[in-house]
Amino acid sequence: MGQDRIAENGQVPPSYKWQLVGLLYVAFFLNQGNRQIYSTVLTQIKAAADAGGLGLSDVQAGMVASVFTACYGLCVPLAGFLGDRLRRKWQLLFSVLIFSIGTLLTGLSGGLVALILFYGVVFGVGEAFYYPPATSLMSQFHEKSRATAFSIHQTALYVGIMFSGYFSGYLSRTSSMQWRAPFVLFGAVGILWSLVLLIFMRDTPNQKTAGSAARVTVRETLSHILSKRSALLLALAFGCMVYVDVGFKTWTPTFLIEKFGFTPEKAGFSAVFFHFVCAFFGVMTGGRLTDRLAARRKTIRFEANILGLLLGAPFIYLMTRGSSEWFCFAMLGLFGFFRGIYDSNLFASLFDVIKPQYRATATGLMLSFAFLVGSFSPTMLGYLKSRFGLSFGLASLSLSYLLGGVIILIACTLFFRKDCECEEVKA
Repeated sequence: MGQDRIAENGQVPPSYKWQLVGLLYVAFFLNQGNRQIYSTVLTQIKAAADAGGLGLSDVQAGMVASVFTACYGLCVPLAGFLGDRLRRKWQLLFSVLIFSIGTLLTGLSGGLVALILFYGVVFGVGEAFYYPPATSLMSQFHEKSRATAFSIHQTALYVGIMFSGYFSGYLSRTSSMQWRAPFVLFGAVGILWSLVLLIFMRDTPNQKTAGSAARVTVRETLSHILSKRSALLLALAFGCMVYVDVGFKTWTPTFLIEKFGFTPEKAGFSAVFFHFVCAFFGVMTGGRLTDRLAARRKTIRFEANILGLLLGAPFIYLMTRGSSEWFCFAMLGLFGFFRGIYDSNLFASLFDVIKPQYRATATGLMLSFAFLVGSFSPTMLGYLKSRFGLSFGLASLSLSYLLGGVIILIACTLFFRKDCECEEVKA
């Protein structure tokens, strides 16, 4: 049932579909902004107790981020499964409330165990339950404006990370609460926003389809997904990309502080601003070009993924090599542009080889696998930092991008034609 039909039945006004995007935009802004706080104030958290920190080692600091990523990866498939069966308003309310409580309690943590529990587990589980029901709900109300709605919603990720990267660093340096202040403030705002969602978000039912009476079984769904070797290789490559992304976002602010002597707010802002501004242009460029070429060249989405990973890899390495901060910023930007090229076709390429009735499950499983792989990255970089230095650890991430690009190249060359669900290719 589309938004227009819902409106005709008197359940919601036509303008509600854009009100919904606005409500979810703020929720996703908080979702991503809260996540960025930890890496921005990581240097202060690691400091000794007499300096206001918790005295964590590099490995322990990385372990906290790893637990968060693992909890997110484990819970995303369940979130997708429940999003197709439960009222999505209440699942979204649960998500925003829980990750906000986890954020606030992180700011009150007194040691490693509390950080793992509140940031790793509570915050991680709360965040995992946001994205599947949010995209499902928006797609129901935006049948003809889906791409526009999703694009607006996606910009909340970039804005949330960039704003939090600067503001969290500034607040941690100027507040008497130090690193605890941004966690407490963002957590409190999130709890208040869950009340806004409670008041203004409609409790609309899930979509009903013609085939809902004959719902596909879990066995049938898994059989279809596992038979698509190109889809499995896409998931493996996505794991390589998320491994880089999680490690990059966790440790780059610390790298900038240690190498160039940045303040926390400058490091937190610089680590993400140049990267995500250029990623925005990469997303827009990649999406528009592949949409125009897809009818004539069915492999174009896979090829965009290959291009994004292989051409992005050198700039990850070069980011750590230069002695000038502006050279580092330029490399961050070029890395971000090609990351955007990859992002623009990430799930579009998956949908090229998966039938529509299995796509939600495939998306959840792909996210789960990738974030479980990515969960090892912060701890591994913490270990490499303690043994070889942070520059070496961040530079090593370029190998993961190269591996991901080669994996998709194999999928495109050997398996795409057989797996593709595009009728033109099958013919």
